[in-house]
Amino acid sequence: MPTDRSALLMMLAYVEAECRRLGNEAAAQHAAMAAALVPGAGAPSGASLH
Repeated sequence: MPTDRSALLMMLAYVEAECRRLGNEAAAQHAAMAAALVPGAGAPSGASLH
């Protein structure tokens, strides 16, 4: 299960970064919030929660 959690967090971090790159700040914030809600994980390294 920790591997699945790690993979999910990496995907959400990637989605957040791509949304920011494309200029969609609201979508990036939603991806960051989703990452923060993953049980037992907090935010992935490099994620911006603001």
